[in-house]
Amino acid sequence: MNRIQSKLSEENKILSIYFSAGFPNLNDTKSLIEKLAKNKVDMIEIGLPFSDPLADGPTIQASSTQALKNGMTTEILFDQIADIRETVEIPLIIMGYFNPILQFGVENFLKRCQETGIDGLIVPDLPLEIYLLEYKQLFESYGIAMVFLITPQTSEDRIRLIDANSNAFIYMVSSSSVTGSRDAFDTNQLEYFERISAMNLKNPQIIGFGISNKTTFQQATKYQKGAIIGSSFIQFIESNPISDSSLFIQNIL
Repeated sequence: MNRIQSKLSEENKILSIYFSAGFPNLNDTKSLIEKLAKNKVDMIEIGLPFSDPLADGPTIQASSTQALKNGMTTEILFDQIADIRETVEIPLIIMGYFNPILQFGVENFLKRCQETGIDGLIVPDLPLEIYLLEYKQLFESYGIAMVFLITPQTSEDRIRLIDANSNAFIYMVSSSSVTGSRDAFDTNQLEYFERISAMNLKNPQIIGFGISNKTTFQQATKYQKGAIIGSSFIQFIESNPISDSSLFIQNIL
């Protein structure tokens, strides 16, 4: 059982935090991971900045742009977290787009993930079909989980195909929009959460996009295993010291 599966097997609801590597400052990545791990966060998604994102809202786009201006690269990220497993035990996932991974070399990227203790990848623009045809065996050989996204428009057949080819969790995008915070979910979104829960999938689901406060976290975790917070946390660390991240987490749980 890998770290993601072990964490998901626990009875508590999962809080995952996303942030862009190299933001607000280039060398904040490792210290931010360590602070979050000490403050009741269950998983961390490390955003690999990319200049041409597809699903990111303005807050995450701005943080990625700043990280790139700071000098963040794929190589620097791996160097920054080279010894992260000496201090952090919770699951770590890299979320990014396929172009930087392809440029780095897919196998080389997976090898570095294995060496640094990364447990999984979320690559929104890598199609399931291409993954199955060209990369699944490679991912499995390095022990790296691939996490796929679904939306309210994803068909039941495709959801079940994703479920059959997943071994971690399914990333449920809360709505058909880009990332960003909201105060509460509407009726359609809550019905979507309930509908997916009723499918009794083998992989737990974690909801992302729009989680920003205690209300949205509780709504998201009523039917699903956990929730991911990104934009509102990035806004917090933009105006507060990293050492104060515990204050943000206390307002969620």
